[in-house]
Amino acid sequence: MSWLEIVAVVISFLGIWFTAKRWMLCWPINLLACALYFALFLDVRLYADMVLQALFGAAIVYGWIAWASGKASGGDIAVARLAPAPALGGLLAGAVGAVAIGWFTSRHTNAALPWTDATLSSFSLVAQYWTARRHAASWLLWIVVDIAYVGMFLFKGLLLTAGLYAAMVALAGFGYARWRNAATSA
Repeated sequence: MSWLEIVAVVISFLGIWFTAKRWMLCWPINLLACALYFALFLDVRLYADMVLQALFGAAIVYGWIAWASGKASGGDIAVARLAPAPALGGLLAGAVGAVAIGWFTSRHTNAALPWTDATLSSFSLVAQYWTARRHAASWLLWIVVDIAYVGMFLFKGLLLTAGLYAAMVALAGFGYARWRNAATSA
């Protein structure tokens, strides 16, 4: 456990909490969390997750812009429905990404857990895209991904980060309930 992991956990928790509440402040907080976890994952050789943090940075900028233009008349961030075809397309993209990233990192790096890391990273990108697009379903995918991340981080000895991801499962449940209620009341 390092100071970097401690700070990354605190900042990440705040970012997810703000996202669940649909507060615009989530974007700069989540961007800082990405930078902190980029450094941590480099240190523990979770390269797919390290690259994921860089990609999350780009997705965060996209989400920030999308949310700024996706406000309801009352100023709240509007929740958008995820149709079945784009949902299936996103899951297929996640699977293809997992195979591509896993193949590359298993053959060309000394990654600690190349296939697990690649799969979770790829589906995290799908969940992040769905979050940026304001789909309540993003939280369901985050729940699945975060549960698997808990196991991976325990295995790697990142106990605080595993605890963060366990808390993020609960936060994702909270976020899903809030976003689903916001979508049905709109």
